[in-house]
Amino acid sequence: MNAAAPRYDVPPRPRFNPWWVRLPILAALGLCLLALTLLAFLLAFQLRHADRIFPGVYAMGAPMSGLTREEALRVLTGAFDYGRQSIYTLRDGPNIWQYSAAELGATFDLEATVERAFAVGRSPNLASSLLEQARAWFAGVNVPPIVTYDQSKAQARLLELAAQIDRAPQNASLRLDGGRILTTSAQVGRKLDVAASLRLVDEAVLSLARSAEIPLVIHETPPLVWSVDDAMRKIQTAIAAPIILTATDEQGAPLGPWTISPQQIAQLLRVERLPNGDGTFGYQVSVPMDAFSAALEALAPGLITSPRDGRFDFDETTGQLRVLESSSSGRRLNVAETLRRLEEVVFQPEGRVVPLAFDLTLARYHNQISAAELGIRELVAEATTFFTGSSVGRRTNIALAASKFNGVIVGPSEEFSFNAILGPISEDEGYETGLVIYGGRTIEGVGGGACQVSTTIFRAAFSGGFAITERNSHGYRVGYYELRGSPPGLDAAIWQPERDFKFQNNTPYHLLIETTIFPTDDAIQFRFYSTRHWRAEIQPAIVKNLVPPKPTRFEANSAVLPGQSLQVDFAAEGADVTIYRKIYDRQGNLVIEDYVYTHYLPWGAVFQVAPGDPRLGS
Repeated sequence: MNAAAPRYDVPPRPRFNPWWVRLPILAALGLCLLALTLLAFLLAFQLRHADRIFPGVYAMGAPMSGLTREEALRVLTGAFDYGRQSIYTLRDGPNIWQYSAAELGATFDLEATVERAFAVGRSPNLASSLLEQARAWFAGVNVPPIVTYDQSKAQARLLELAAQIDRAPQNASLRLDGGRILTTSAQVGRKLDVAASLRLVDEAVLSLARSAEIPLVIHETPPLVWSVDDAMRKIQTAIAAPIILTATDEQGAPLGPWTISPQQIAQLLRVERLPNGDGTFGYQVSVPMDAFSAALEALAPGLITSPRDGRFDFDETTGQLRVLESSSSGRRLNVAETLRRLEEVVFQPEGRVVPLAFDLTLARYHNQISAAELGIRELVAEATTFFTGSSVGRRTNIALAASKFNGVIVGPSEEFSFNAILGPISEDEGYETGLVIYGGRTIEGVGGGACQVSTTIFRAAFSGGFAITERNSHGYRVGYYELRGSPPGLDAAIWQPERDFKFQNNTPYHLLIETTIFPTDDAIQFRFYSTRHWRAEIQPAIVKNLVPPKPTRFEANSAVLPGQSLQVDFAAEGADVTIYRKIYDRQGNLVIEDYVYTHYLPWGAVFQVAPGDPRLGS
């Protein structure tokens, strides 16, 4: 079987549709018409706003759409007055100054602001202009106001404020004008920083804020001297009250007082400005009390006391010293220390009583000194004389004078002076009137009997081998000194101040002098304690050229009763007397050989009788 051949159907050819041509043409024509319409609208819009502000434009929030320049000026004139309405407060602490923006140099430029609003959508580039117009139409464009700012006006205002604010720092000061104290207070220096403050004003003004507080920039300069209060208080204290100087004498009795018055202190006040070390300064107040140095120096001699040695006796049993009279220290005014004390209290409100300062000098022979320290070990010399037949007054004087020497210590190589230790012979010292040898005769005088004491101590020193450096004999032989077998030529007369008795302690040891009065024996004794250094041999007196006594004489004395007589001078032979001594050392070597020589005048007895007594002619 044969297969049949396939059959294909051919579709019919489509027919041409003219709308395919029409529609694009119609669309193109529509678009052209639309474009022409839009162009016409745009042209009309542009023509409509050729001298008006485009829609959607605002200035400071005020709508400017469709307004001409003149209309916009009128609108903005009422809507925004920045220069007068904006107020700025310039502050300096509690002080404020307020200025309008116009006063600070800021003004609103209406014409320029309107021109800026008018310029929206009118750039040289058409596309840019249309875009700006579209943005203004749909989103709105707010044109900021144009403000002109004359900075020189703000600067001028700040310079005016600187004249009020600026001040130089002022130091606290203190000065004295006579008796017045003049002070000024400290003041901090202040200076307005115009440039820095101007920058803050610029910032506030140009921000177009309706109001703002602007802190002024102030630079402060502290004074170099902040306060004079401390110095002022010191001055007031110094002159508020006097300073009293006090002292006491050796017995503790008050001396003075001596007053330094506030006026004297005020005259000496010294005020100095000195650095504190930290860049500041302060005032130092001082009172140079050395101005009183001369016054103290003048005062010093009357306040000086010499150290007083103790008086002792020697206990031969124990070999110790016993205090008879306590020692006392000497003193000398210490001017420098006294001035220091014054400077210490001058700024103190209380305790303005200042005791004078003294330097004390310990006595050579103080109460605690021992015999061993001084080399006092034994009796080295002694002498006894007798005053039998002496009057009561003469006995009193002998006892008083002898007491002055009891317990005295004479140092090695030291010279002993009878008058220096005895002191003045006067009734004030307790001496009585008696017979004394003066002017070649025996007369009434104060202190008769003192030569008995000097004679006794002379004999002790002579027998002890001590060096006799001054000895004066009586004008004639005195019977008292030759009692009980004593030879002539061993007396020592004193007469103050011309005649003294002196000897030197020519040993390396101290010498202690003791005196004793034996009333029942009418005797006075001197004992020397030390360490035996010399051995003296006293040769018998060599008496030559004897001359008989002068005749007896009688003198009138109204105090003597008729028929009675008072013997005032005793007969004595004249003579030349020499007494030798030899001094040996501890090894028995003869080291010194000397003598004392005395020339005695012949003396006649003298009796005083009542006036009219027949013996007066004899």
